[in-house]
Amino acid sequence: MFHPGHLTVGTVFAIEAYDGDVPTMKNQVELAKRAEELGFSALWFRDVPLHDPNFGDVGQVYDPWSYLGYITAHTRTISLATGAIIFPLRHPVDLAKAAASIDQLSGGRLVLGIAAGDRPIEYPAYGRSYEDREALFQASVSDFRRLYADFPRYESVFGIMDGGDLIPKPFSGKIPLFVTGHSGQSLEWIAENADGWLMYPRDPSFQKRVVDGWKSALELTGNRFKPFSQSLYIDLADDPDHLPQSIHLGYRLGRNYLLKHLKTLQDIGVNHVFLNLKYGKRPADEVLEEVGKFITPHFPSLKK
Repeated sequence: MFHPGHLTVGTVFAIEAYDGDVPTMKNQVELAKRAEELGFSALWFRDVPLHDPNFGDVGQVYDPWSYLGYITAHTRTISLATGAIIFPLRHPVDLAKAAASIDQLSGGRLVLGIAAGDRPIEYPAYGRSYEDREALFQASVSDFRRLYADFPRYESVFGIMDGGDLIPKPFSGKIPLFVTGHSGQSLEWIAENADGWLMYPRDPSFQKRVVDGWKSALELTGNRFKPFSQSLYIDLADDPDHLPQSIHLGYRLGRNYLLKHLKTLQDIGVNHVFLNLKYGKRPADEVLEEVGKFITPHFPSLKK
């Protein structure tokens, strides 16, 4: 899914075009399996505990861990990524247990995008303070990492770990963590503590400055390659030469310009782009087929 100087393409649930906040979630297994067959490198899952009408979407509706397990059972090789699990709202023991379980059941396919959360109504529902989310995020990341050691011993704001061991352990010993946005943290903290950075779509000239800043932060913290990923909403036009028109967090455009845009992102250092079809006008299966035929062959997953 991630290689220096190379870009791969994924897609996000719900894999459909829809109006309003709530997708139909119809035919999602078939579409996910077809995305795998067509060379998409990852399927992305959202974590939206509550429907907040002010935000305009509820992701894939279902609990991300339940849906990850469901899709794991219906796919074989495609990576399974979250964008993003709200770490301060969940206990680290539960997060580590769920993540390692999915990683083992999928054969090591989990990439965990994480965030501090940006929907204020969620924090009171969990009995936590929205103003504490930045500190809770750091503490939860620290506890999550420590829980994969054998019989870890520590004390934190989330509790005391002494004498117990968390099982299962991840498939390869570690779950990659990608911080979404800044999550209230400095870029240097993210470069030091995360395995990658997950950002929002921007104009390529602006995104280049963001990527360059990421690379500089990695150098300052003594780290080499850590991937940079972003989302992109697309409304794929029937005309392959349809000129790009801005939509929310993306473009309405023809496939030739989508290919050009992705190549530009690859050139500036973006390593993965996951496509969101929510604002499209065409059926999702048509869009997947066109992207799979004309786009993903240019951005294949590479063997290590």
